Amino acid sequence: MTSLRRKFLIGTAVGLTALSLALLVLVAALYQHQLSQERSLASREINHLLQAALENAMLKRDLPGLRDVVDRLGRQEGVRNAMILAPDGEIRFASDPALIGQRFPLSDRDVCPDCLDQTGARALPTLFTRDIHGREVMRSLNPVRNKPACAGCHGSPEARPLNGVLVVDYDAAPIRHKAVVSAATLGGMGGLLLAVTLLSSAWFIRRHILQPVSCLAEASRALSDGRLDSRVTLDGNDELANLGNVFNRMAANLQDLIRRTREQEAFLQALVDAIPDGIRVIDTQTFRIVLDNQAYRDQLALPEGMEARGLTCHASSHGRDTPCPASLATCPIYEIGRSGKPLKTLMEFNRHDGRKTKVEVFAAPMQAHMEGQERRYIVESSRDLHKVVTFSQEQRLAEMARLATGVAHEIHNPLTSIRIALQATLRATQQEPERYAVFRDYLELVDGEIDRCIDVTERLLKLGMRPPETPQLVDVNRAVRETLSLEHWEIAERGVELGIQWLEPSPRVLASDTELRLVALNLIQNALHAMPKGGRLHVSTSIEGGWARIAIADTGVGIREHDAARIFEPFYSHRADGVNGTGLGLSICKAVVEGYGGRIEFASQPGVGSCFYVLLPQANHHTHP
Repeated sequence: MTSLRRKFLIGTAVGLTALSLALLVLVAALYQHQLSQERSLASREINHLLQAALENAMLKRDLPGLRDVVDRLGRQEGVRNAMILAPDGEIRFASDPALIGQRFPLSDRDVCPDCLDQTGARALPTLFTRDIHGREVMRSLNPVRNKPACAGCHGSPEARPLNGVLVVDYDAAPIRHKAVVSAATLGGMGGLLLAVTLLSSAWFIRRHILQPVSCLAEASRALSDGRLDSRVTLDGNDELANLGNVFNRMAANLQDLIRRTREQEAFLQALVDAIPDGIRVIDTQTFRIVLDNQAYRDQLALPEGMEARGLTCHASSHGRDTPCPASLATCPIYEIGRSGKPLKTLMEFNRHDGRKTKVEVFAAPMQAHMEGQERRYIVESSRDLHKVVTFSQEQRLAEMARLATGVAHEIHNPLTSIRIALQATLRATQQEPERYAVFRDYLELVDGEIDRCIDVTERLLKLGMRPPETPQLVDVNRAVRETLSLEHWEIAERGVELGIQWLEPSPRVLASDTELRLVALNLIQNALHAMPKGGRLHVSTSIEGGWARIAIADTGVGIREHDAARIFEPFYSHRADGVNGTGLGLSICKAVVEGYGGRIEFASQPGVGSCFYVLLPQANHHTHP
């Protein structure tokens, strides 16, 4: 039984029961009063007869006859006693002879014989009481009025309006029994009416109120559980049916609103996920991430389906239980909260797989009205520096490939045409060798120089070729030597003395010939940049414990101690010749070498020079750094 039905039935039952009891008491009282009135009327009728008989007996002086009337009246069924009282209360006649001569307490019954007028404006009471024997009786008091005919014995009616009082005691038990039976009958009918009313009310409430309300409650519960297609079907055209229709419209509108909201959220998430840089939005009050994208999750190497949303920023990217100390790290929340301006900084993220990655972070403030109040957020865009280095490397390779292609078209093809014409001239001079001997020497010299130019273009083409998808066997000496040959002009221009020491036979590694040449080119150029006033450049190859080693040493300005820890960071540049570089050369070299299982080491002394070592596993070894 539902709470509403129980409350209704209990309330209805209590109300109807109280009403029935009140009606029962009222009806019983009215019924008893009616019986008393009927007895009083009967007593008055008897009184009229007795008064007539009394007047007749008094006029005739027939007191025995009057006594006989009273005796007969006392023997009637339902009558306990009958008495005639004198005005002073003395019992003159009684059906019970033992009462004759006794005093009846008229004053206790609020009877004043001298106060009654001839018209009977005031009637004597009829009441339930107990007689001399302790029996319950209904006592009817009826005045016997004085008349002019009785004035001879009783005086004038004006002076003595009352000759006496007729008292009749009726047995109260039958009256009470009849009243109880009537009340019980009425109570039974009331109980039956109450039961019928409760049953019909319960059916009505269940059919027209509780069932519709239950349907509405079930649909509301389903709606709150996320089943947005929940609807109610209520028959009729009453208020609850109208409420059901309103509920259905509300549910449809809510479903449409939530659908559009989810579509907008999905669109926003897809839009954010499409951004190549890592994005996270941080609540400045709770330090919790309220939005992130796939690039950010990839930077942290999170498993598929795992989100950083809901985590604190310091726990997500730094593995800390508490916020990062502002004195030890650049915290965008603290810095922007202090200055109110966007900032750019470098961070190191702790990945989910235990590794660390360096990122460049752009952070900016944002305000939004959320949950009824103005909230402040920090929007961070993090760029993976490893990807930046890779992209820059690919970009540089693409630029060199375009350069090599241009050289091939602008130099290689004309040189080939010149060589063909030159060889045709040489063949023509063979017909008279003595005559054109001097010309042949010059032409052969030109032919050799053309071969050298073509060889240089081929080296540029090799430097600009895209690396293969799988490592290939690379001759270390050849790759470094041919790359070094491209820098001969700059070496001579800067007044740098060149020293070379090649290990024979040449070490071989599994790598990309193009990328290895690019690493050597970057390190050679860095060494030349460190010697703006000339010096000595020494390039050598060797093998140490299964490692192929390339050493490039210079006698330049060296690397200061506070710069040594940052030289491999992307975008960090500090050239001795004063030229602003991109700061990506060493980062690219480090990424390439580590990609093939190697490493880069260096030793430097300010004012003396530096030496960079490239170590790669030999092709016939499986040593790891």
